[in-house]
Amino acid sequence: MIWTIAGRELRSLFLSPLAWVILAVVQGLCAYFFLLYVDLFMQLQPRIAALPNGPGITDIIVAPLYSTAATILLLIVPLITMRLVSEERRGQTLSLLISAPVSMTEIILGKFVGVFSFVLIMVLLIALMPLSLLTGGALDIGVWFSGLLGLILLLATFCSVGLFISTLTSQPTVAAIGSFGILLLLWILNLAGTTGGGSELFAYLSLLGHYQPLLQGNFSSADIIYYLLITGLCLILSVHRLDADRLQH
Repeated sequence: MIWTIAGRELRSLFLSPLAWVILAVVQGLCAYFFLLYVDLFMQLQPRIAALPNGPGITDIIVAPLYSTAATILLLIVPLITMRLVSEERRGQTLSLLISAPVSMTEIILGKFVGVFSFVLIMVLLIALMPLSLLTGGALDIGVWFSGLLGLILLLATFCSVGLFISTLTSQPTVAAIGSFGILLLLWILNLAGTTGGGSELFAYLSLLGHYQPLLQGNFSSADIIYYLLITGLCLILSVHRLDADRLQH
């Protein structure tokens, strides 16, 4: 049932004009910034060549592209996840869904897999842009893969947070604003941990603090576990929320 629900969610996304607009806007913005970073590298290349250990294509183009993509998708993912459960609640179809012979875990995982599959399509299209550089130069595949893995884990966290917030309300707009607010807070917690006004806990809880090392090719199991824990926690909370709704009915 998980894959059936996921397929239904993915089909409903592609049947919506919003999904196609989001795909076009995200790819257009990322392509624009990709070309900007390529142009920047071309301008800096004469000076970089004179440095013994100067930055390469991966440092100047790939890492900034992944960083920019994460910022763009921080704004976009709440728009994708806002309808996952809130639309069912508003349309009075949630009671039918939770009374069906399927567990709450399957419902949540199905919706998560469906929306995350859509996000993965965007990510893979973005990841193909740096690979085009292989036709004219060397590319650090290790750093490319590390940044891609970090982006995928980060977006899994975005989707799980958005899904959980969507279970709390019947208004998609409220779900979108709430998801964006929480994600932005988790994003900028890194500032509180580095400016001296916060603690190391804030720095550890920051989404950005765990993403930046992966962008630089510094693979750490602690960063991977952090994203998996946040994603798993939000999915568990979403299941408990639907369980509470089922008990009320």
